Amino acid sequence: MKKFLPLLFLLLPICLFARESDVYIGLSSKYDPNSLPKIGLATKTYTKDITNEEKKYSDLFAEVLRSDLYRSRYFNIEETVPAAQITALSPQLSLLEKDGILYFVFFDFSGTDTQDLWEIKAFMYSTDSKKALLAKKFTIPSKSVRKSAHIFADQIVQLLTGKRGLASTKIAFSNDNSGRKEIYIVDYDGYNLMKLTSDKSITLLPRWADKGTKLYYTTYRNGNPQIYMVDLREGEISPIVKGKGLNLIGGVSADSKKLVMTLSRGENPSIYLKELTSGKTFQLTDKYGVDGSPSFSPDGKFVTFVSNRSGNPQIYIMNLETKSTRRLTKFNWTDTPQWSPNGDWIVFAGRQAPEHPIDIFLVDITGGQLRQLTADSGSNEDPWWSPDGRFITFTTNRAGKRQIYVMDADGSAQHLIANIKGNSFTPSWSD
Repeated sequence: MKKFLPLLFLLLPICLFARESDVYIGLSSKYDPNSLPKIGLATKTYTKDITNEEKKYSDLFAEVLRSDLYRSRYFNIEETVPAAQITALSPQLSLLEKDGILYFVFFDFSGTDTQDLWEIKAFMYSTDSKKALLAKKFTIPSKSVRKSAHIFADQIVQLLTGKRGLASTKIAFSNDNSGRKEIYIVDYDGYNLMKLTSDKSITLLPRWADKGTKLYYTTYRNGNPQIYMVDLREGEISPIVKGKGLNLIGGVSADSKKLVMTLSRGENPSIYLKELTSGKTFQLTDKYGVDGSPSFSPDGKFVTFVSNRSGNPQIYIMNLETKSTRRLTKFNWTDTPQWSPNGDWIVFAGRQAPEHPIDIFLVDITGGQLRQLTADSGSNEDPWWSPDGRFITFTTNRAGKRQIYVMDADGSAQHLIANIKGNSFTPSWSD
């Protein structure tokens, strides 16, 4: 994708035990594992003999939990901790405290009388108070072991930081491995890949809604691009906008009650807003040129979008109440702006000069601060924030094909989430 117009028109053919209410951790903006609160993680269950099958899934629970806590970037994980000594837990906690460990996480994994049904009892203790801060019991089949570890990791993050964890979130994206672009979802760590659509056409731009229970997307299943929605709980797919011409999903409001879209209902593609409850649609822009790639601000009072009304495609902000707009960038090319969850920054793909590759940038909402996040690593596009605003997912062709990567919001720690077959496009992180 080298220009804005080709981009647009190529789309056409739990138990909680807290000793205090303020058990929160202050975080530094710079990631330094040695400065983070230390958690001791007993990766083995209580000292006892277990079957090979128990060991397999016990090890899986431990590895997923360890990975989730590490990926959160909130904690320093100490993995050389011995199994919990239940009959002498208090002395063990005192020894761990002397080693600088603030919290001790351990679990018991055992079989039940029912085949392929496991019981997990997971705990987190304070080494200072010697009291349980968190306790959770899972009775689950083998296929839910990963999910249970994600849930427990998120509960640890919530309890110790006051912030929601990411371990149970998912990333939706488009992929062409089947020969056509279809919508897929995958866990945030790259596991549990699942295909959602079979339109045998071009299907892309997934957008999460209603706390991860719905996905809006654009599909060419009927010839021209139209907006559809899949209800993940009911397994039903429904058309949302099916007019002639362009119907491209842009963004979903934080309350999931409104959509912003690019529609071609006149001479030029423009930005429209749709109220999902009433079904009413309102035109927001009506300027010479092409307007596209809209997304909502977190409070729903503004929309950011891309327009070539001044020449090259630039990023603009519109006040939805007054309809006033202002330009944020002076680039050779920009696309796919997305507002940060706290509302302070907009991430986008762009290039500052014609000879430059496409990279990921941040601009603050005044347009006064600009930060480049990717460089010298192929073409980088389709940025999307994690729901906590600490990470950004994006696509890149640095390894030859287009793949999904994740990086910290400052551009550091860029890494592939999974080696998925085919080329992947337009990722969207669930709330």
